[in-house]
Amino acid sequence: MSNTVTYKELSSIPVLMDEYRNAVKDVIPGIGEKRSAKENPKTAYEVKGVTVDIAHLAAYTSATGLRLGNELPLTYPYVLSFPLVMKVLTASDSPLNAMGLVHLNNKIEQKRPLTVEDTFDIRVHADNLRPQNKGVLLDLITEVSVDSDVVWTQTSAFLSKGAKLSSSSPYKDKPAEDGRLLGTAEATEGTPTSTIRVTPEDIKVYAEASGDKNPIHVSNLGAKAFGFPGTIAHGMWSTAAALRALEGLIPDAVRYEIDFAKPVVLPASVALFSSQGANGTWELQLRKASKLETLHANAKLEEL
Repeated sequence: MSNTVTYKELSSIPVLMDEYRNAVKDVIPGIGEKRSAKENPKTAYEVKGVTVDIAHLAAYTSATGLRLGNELPLTYPYVLSFPLVMKVLTASDSPLNAMGLVHLNNKIEQKRPLTVEDTFDIRVHADNLRPQNKGVLLDLITEVSVDSDVVWTQTSAFLSKGAKLSSSSPYKDKPAEDGRLLGTAEATEGTPTSTIRVTPEDIKVYAEASGDKNPIHVSNLGAKAFGFPGTIAHGMWSTAAALRALEGLIPDAVRYEIDFAKPVVLPASVALFSSQGANGTWELQLRKASKLETLHANAKLEEL
């Protein structure tokens, strides 16, 4: 079922923490919007003429361990566009409350590397409301265009745990899925490609660089309020960190998919495994270094 959206043009990228404050207000009784998981939202947003702030890019690469250069890291447009994602999720017709959503998986498709000289148009909309084994899933789709050509596309699936589709939703009879892009992760063998030590301070640095200061990442009390034993690393920090193993090896036209499993509770040592198949596809996994059976993320990178 096609979702026709209307893009509202904004003059600039919103301030992410303003959108988080809107999300917090949304769950206050008598103040917030009453949500119903019935339809895909029609509200969407776009910003034209976005350029790269070199200091911001440098802070991001420093926080993720990725290379600073003329070409943007594959994951960098995520932090540019995420405030628009949050704005879609806090719009009046969003079917889910933004607070408490779990980022379940992420897919990036890139036609060519974006560069610091490019000027972008960024647009975000939501689609594919559907049941999941533990709640309801919604995809947030981001497109980055240069001269009207869509160069970079991302689909992020967010899970509202415990939610149910409305009895009047046209999607209520869809079979529930587990939400994984890559299926069951195979057990790893051998020695990790590298081991990454990550501390609460490291993630605060990433939070500052990305603008994503969600309490589950920067506050022990905030993390425990959402059921975590302590602060956790951002899923997109893990997504970027996994690419450290592939610096200089990523094709220009590429698809990068990742499923998030157990969160990285801080401080942590994370084992990064990477292997390349006969077809050139890279398989990546992040696992708990002291307990390799604990999977944090399972990813695949392939040339398009």
